[in-house]
Amino acid sequence: MCGIVGYIGAREKKEILLNGLQELEYRGYDSAGIAIIENKELKNFKTVGRLKNLREKTKSYQSEGFGVSIGHTRWATHGKPTELNAHPHMGVYSFVVHNGIIENYQELKTELQNDGIQFLSQTDTETIVHLFEKNYNKLQDAWQSFKNTLEKLEGAYATLLITEADVDTIFFAKHGSPMLIGFKDDDIFFASSDTPIIGKATEVYYLEDGEYGYAKDGKITLFDKNGEKTFTKQALATDKAMAQKDGFRFFMEKEIYEQSQVMNDTMMGRVLEDKIEFEELTEKLFENITNIKICACGTSYHSALTGAYLLERMAKIPCQV
Repeated sequence: MCGIVGYIGAREKKEILLNGLQELEYRGYDSAGIAIIENKELKNFKTVGRLKNLREKTKSYQSEGFGVSIGHTRWATHGKPTELNAHPHMGVYSFVVHNGIIENYQELKTELQNDGIQFLSQTDTETIVHLFEKNYNKLQDAWQSFKNTLEKLEGAYATLLITEADVDTIFFAKHGSPMLIGFKDDDIFFASSDTPIIGKATEVYYLEDGEYGYAKDGKITLFDKNGEKTFTKQALATDKAMAQKDGFRFFMEKEIYEQSQVMNDTMMGRVLEDKIEFEELTEKLFENITNIKICACGTSYHSALTGAYLLERMAKIPCQV
């Protein structure tokens, strides 16, 4: 599970992105990053660990004037938590952030590598930006290139892309992962949930699966499988605590009802049809393990007891909770 934010406008973009990511850090905190195009110049900052590391890295940078910007906080699905695997991912002249899983990324990656394109990360997301640039190099049309890229993707995604090929535009798409758009005057915001834009935007539109488009000149142009479509904004909630509870009366109730989604998010990119992926766990890691200890509290304690029983039964290694 990851969190994404985006902003297009003339306000201080770095702080909007960092403050937005702060509200989404619960969705992932093994790495974070931002990318900004301002005055036709592209800037990118990425760090491993908590968001405070990214704040420290960007403290001397100021983004003033009109520009486009995207940010991401990551919980690893494909690839270890390293700076190279952190989002935004870069091609030659474009950046992308993504929440979800590209199921056919290995097929796309092989195709791109056969074309001579080099990958810097272990992630599925990097295929998006390289595929976009491959299309753009052929078509010289950023919007058509983005659409052609989406047609090749299989899986769940919410994605934002910025490019020097169209410096005042954010391209976006939603399919299976959450994303919304906030509005205030000519400012446009993107986020995975309400809380990053509360206090900044006054209206909101919640994207539906299969919708995609672009933000430019203070406006959103929106499409679905039937072509361009109109949409209706609604007032954005002003109570951040209520927004965090997603309409539930209290957090425990929210956690109960979101268990199935949390399970899906946890297994995303890990549990596949024919195998289970844990790239971080090597065979060497399991050598010479003589006992296992699990620390847990509350309802997790009961889950840990079950896990300990199964580990002892299958691995034949003593396990304590």
